[in-house]
Amino acid sequence: MNLKPETLQRIDEVITHYPVKRSATLPLLHLIQEDVGFISDETIEWIAAKLELQPINVYEVVTFYPMFRRKPIGRRHIKVCRTLSCALSGGYKTCETFKEQFGVELGETSADGEVTVEFVECLASCGTAPVVLIDDDLHEKVDSAKAREIAAKIKAEAAKNAPVAR
Repeated sequence: MNLKPETLQRIDEVITHYPVKRSATLPLLHLIQEDVGFISDETIEWIAAKLELQPINVYEVVTFYPMFRRKPIGRRHIKVCRTLSCALSGGYKTCETFKEQFGVELGETSADGEVTVEFVECLASCGTAPVVLIDDDLHEKVDSAKAREIAAKIKAEAAKNAPVAR
């Protein structure tokens, strides 16, 4: 596994905060996902060895919590809220629009590796539904028209940042 030196340093430091090593499982998973982007089988085995656990003990945690990803995602992560307020305000249509705009199904990454679209539980902004979290930015009252605008902006940014063929 290829972790940044600062991540390895933070991992070693975090473990010292717990009298029982097993208790450091969640923080280590967060640190590694922040660094690498997802939790691989290799990561599960590495954490298990580091915390003197069986790999199944780490796997159980990874598969229980929905915030851990088991495969890489796109450079941009679009999360559409699907809970009641957003659903009643058009969140499902918003999600369909993003899927159409990027040619993906839920949880898939676009062919260019740019975008992953997911349906998620509450984003805690019910009064401004439907809401969408793109990377760390919350977008409120995102109907289909606004979803198309956001998609166009993401596509334009991707095109601007794409490497030039020589």
